[in-house]
Formats: sequence, structure tokens, C-alpha cells
Amino acid sequence: MSGELGTTNLLLGIMAAVSVFEALLLIGVGIAAAVVYRRVTDLIAGLETRQIAPAVAKVNVILEDVRGVTAKVREETERVDHAIRTTMDRVDDTADRVRWNVRTKTSWLIGVIRGARVALESLLHTDHQPHESRT
Repeated sequence: MSGELGTTNLLLGIMAAVSVFEALLLIGVGIAAAVVYRRVTDLIAGLETRQIAPAVAKVNVILEDVRGVTAKVREETERVDHAIRTTMDRVDDTADRVRWNVRTKTSWLIGVIRGARVALESLLHTDHQPHESRT
């Protein structure tokens, strides 16, 4: 039996050594993963600081300019629209006034012309036969 225990003890020793080696290997892999993670995080932070932050600042400046231009265009559009509406109202009002003035000033002339026409028609179309009176 002692031969069998020696073999078992040897196998148990080998398994214990392998387990210790595996534990050390897992600890090493964990440390290496932590170092890689820290380096990648630092690299991303550096890229963000060097490249993304200035680009975002430039984009924000451009967006502010666009907002300013948009606001100015909106104000100018409203101003032009108001001016056009005011001008159209004035033109309509002026046309109404001109129409009323022309009608007022020419209505007597039209009346005179119509009266003269009626008078001429009555003179030209009179029958030379006397009217018979009924008594």
C-alpha cells in the first residue's frame, strides 16, 4: 500500500503545483487586464482632450453663429413682410381714394352727358304727326 500512497502523493503534489501556477497565472492576467484597461482609458481621455474637445468647441461656435444668422434672417423677414403688408394696404387705400375721387368728380359730367343724349334722342326721334287727344 505504501507504493500506492507514494504515487497518490506525487499526483497530489503535481496537482497542487499546477493549481498554484494557475492561480499565479490568473493573478497575472488580471493585473495585465487592469493595466491594459488603464492605458486604454488614458488613451481615450487623451484623444478626447486633444481632438474631440476642440472639435466640439468649434462646432459650438459655428452653431452659435448659425443661431445668430437665423435670428437675424427671421427678424429681417418679419420686417420685410410688415413693410410689404403696409405698402399693400396703402396701395389699396390709395386705389380706393382715387376710385372715389374719379367717381365723385366725373359723376356730374356723366349726368350732363346722359341728359344731353336723352335730349338729343328726344329731339331726333320726335314724330311730326300731332298727337291725337282723346276727349
